[in-house]
Amino acid sequence: MTTLAAFTVSAMLADLEELVVCESFSADHDALARSAEVVGALGARLLGRAPETIVVDGVPHLRWTFGTPRVLLVGHHDTVWPVGSLQACPFSVVDGIVRGPGVLDMKAGLVQMLHALAALPSPDGVCVLINGDEEVGSPTSRELVEQSARGCVATFVLEAAADETGALKIARKGVSRYEVMVSGRAAHAGLEPANGINAAIEAAHQVLAIADLAASLDLATDASSTPACGLGAPTITPTLLSAGSTLNTVPARATVSVDVRVPTLAAQDRIDALLRGLVARTPGASLTIRGGPHRPPMPPESSADLFTLARHIAAELGQPPLRGVAVGGASDGNHTAGTGCPTLDGLGAVGGGAHANTEHVEVAQMVPRTRLLAELIARTRR
Repeated sequence: MTTLAAFTVSAMLADLEELVVCESFSADHDALARSAEVVGALGARLLGRAPETIVVDGVPHLRWTFGTPRVLLVGHHDTVWPVGSLQACPFSVVDGIVRGPGVLDMKAGLVQMLHALAALPSPDGVCVLINGDEEVGSPTSRELVEQSARGCVATFVLEAAADETGALKIARKGVSRYEVMVSGRAAHAGLEPANGINAAIEAAHQVLAIADLAASLDLATDASSTPACGLGAPTITPTLLSAGSTLNTVPARATVSVDVRVPTLAAQDRIDALLRGLVARTPGASLTIRGGPHRPPMPPESSADLFTLARHIAAELGQPPLRGVAVGGASDGNHTAGTGCPTLDGLGAVGGGAHANTEHVEVAQMVPRTRLLAELIARTRR
């Protein structure tokens, strides 16, 4: 087993507080810039080198590259919490539980990542990438994530564990996002409603058509989504709806947003074709379908060998047996797996309540998780 520097809980908690009190809402570029400085300074102190700061469309991403990377560590410093959330949810450590906005998703994961790498005799062979827009789908960092993963033999994603037992995320569904844009014709709702083409009514037809699409297709028994995959059947869900401009006007425009989750690329392509085949039901109305596949699936086979290694290391360290679960949510692990790089996710903090007032991290799990990650890095970068 690799000889590691000692992990100090008090030091990790001090670093975690520093990150949490620097709020970093995804939509606030000024807050993200401040956060990038704080995270960069922490990494520079622990790793002995300042990061490369890459700003894309106002969003700052941080990258450290040590030698020729064989292992990629991925995390994000943005959160879903608007600036000012600390007033209602201040940072606290009480009875072994850490609370605060973004503490679980995923600032504790960043602290564990940086401390794990710093504990090794050398960071050589590792690339660290911390982006600033994961919570909104990584629109400015996807290319950077994929570029960094290519050529690596392993990616470890520091998203939080799947549950409070510390389960790792060994598979994730892929995500597609669509907007069904309906065009009709406006008219006065009181004087001449018959002269209009009601986009709201057509949008209602489309919601029902999309719901029927999900129900009528035998997606659950599709060969590409059998239970062996671990991710279950694809889902097609109408979500946001909007229509109209004023209360007394027949709506000329409407929009239906659609969320799609898929276990395989084949299912993603199949559903894409079906949604693009939607047709208007209201005479005179027309449809425009925007969007498409957003994140590829992270299939179980992408994590299988790394998960086996993680289980062996956990046993050697005297830690409880590791579980692996498949989840419907997506992360940057979808992108790294999509490049063909073996990827293991959920290696970050153990806790619960992500994105809610109950968000918390278990202090007792921080050092064991950091030690597990450090051993994974040491053994895969050889």
